[in-house]
Amino acid sequence: MMFPQNFWRNVAWLWLTVAVLLVLAIVLDNHRDLWEAQPRSQNTDTPLATQISQGQTLLQIGNCMDCHTERGQPMGAGGRAFETPFGRVYSSNITPDLVQGLGTWQADDFWRALHYGKSKDGRLLTPVFPYKHTTLISRNDSDAMFAALKMLAAEKTQKPIPKVSESLDWPYNSGVAIAIWRSLFFSAGNFKPQDTKSNEWNRGAYLAQGLGHCAACHSPRNAWGASGEVNDFSGGLMPLVNWYAPSLVSAQETGLAQQSIEEIALLLKSGRNATAIASGPMAEVVKHSTQHWPEADLRAVATYLKEEAQTYTGSPPFNKASILKSSGQFLSLGSKIYEQHCEQCHQAQGQGIANAYPALAQNRAILLSDPTNLVQAVLYGGYPAATAHHPRPFGMPPFILTLEDREIAAVLTHLRSQWGHQASEVTPLQVNRIRALQGR
Repeated sequence: MMFPQNFWRNVAWLWLTVAVLLVLAIVLDNHRDLWEAQPRSQNTDTPLATQISQGQTLLQIGNCMDCHTERGQPMGAGGRAFETPFGRVYSSNITPDLVQGLGTWQADDFWRALHYGKSKDGRLLTPVFPYKHTTLISRNDSDAMFAALKMLAAEKTQKPIPKVSESLDWPYNSGVAIAIWRSLFFSAGNFKPQDTKSNEWNRGAYLAQGLGHCAACHSPRNAWGASGEVNDFSGGLMPLVNWYAPSLVSAQETGLAQQSIEEIALLLKSGRNATAIASGPMAEVVKHSTQHWPEADLRAVATYLKEEAQTYTGSPPFNKASILKSSGQFLSLGSKIYEQHCEQCHQAQGQGIANAYPALAQNRAILLSDPTNLVQAVLYGGYPAATAHHPRPFGMPPFILTLEDREIAAVLTHLRSQWGHQASEVTPLQVNRIRALQGR
């Protein structure tokens, strides 16, 4: 087959042109702050003390200090490691330290970091920092948060905080990879209140979608590590943390549509209500963040989430029965282990003990189609959140050295088949995989 003269040269020029345009589009997309008009602060007439107080509350709502503090290091000095499928990312120093922290930053720089996900020096931040959500924060709130951060003592970590180029795997540690990710999955935006909704609903939406970044955990992630939209609360497995954040809109998984606003707010305030107990990563969020929220904000978020659950039209998760039917010997083993290790606290009929040990009968956490959280709880035990309402919560001992994979699978299958439960079987292979993932 004969090609026209200069055919391949023209094809090469075509591909080169496409590549140049694509690179230009990515560059322009990631540096829109250079030409977009930036909002100015409206806090000029607000007393500084009021602004600082407001900022301190907002920092707690965002759980900022917990993420930006490594155990044993000064508050806000950064250095906390976050494991991702692509390597580690270390939180930055947000104290006024001149070398490691925000000492040379201005309010405009801080706004740019929240809204555009860009550092003062123009460096593109990794999406471990939830700028997909913080982009919705208003300029006034951003300035209040920055005013509060300036009141912190200037601190630094004992060791330099590793850079992204040093801690992430190649090629994800390059600025090019981060820029491509951002062009695919991030777009700076503003929160737009809905005129048909109440002020309380809009406040709840603003907090849940923005600073509270609920969907950062409670939505599925794709192969690139991108979570769903800021209002996608359909649930998802948290990578490497290996906990399943249940759907906030599913009647089967959390049942928020059937709960009262007071019950939802109580769970966020105290870490427990009549039907649920915060555990795993959520217990940490309650301990360091939501228990300190103003009551009005707790109620606003509860109002928003309840209505979202009531109006959800997606397909509900279906926990179908396992194809493998548990043998009588397997079920008998589970019953024996429950009687030996669990019954004293959770009682023979799974009714639990009020204000001490949760009921297992008709417990949505027991019936989740993904058994990851159950296996984690049995393997590693743990405590619910310590809050003002429950300062000394009763904990659960770890069984990682006590029970084998088959025994854990048997007792969990027992829980999921008793007291009217009809959830799928938990297999020893599932337990083994979860144990192995947690040990990495």
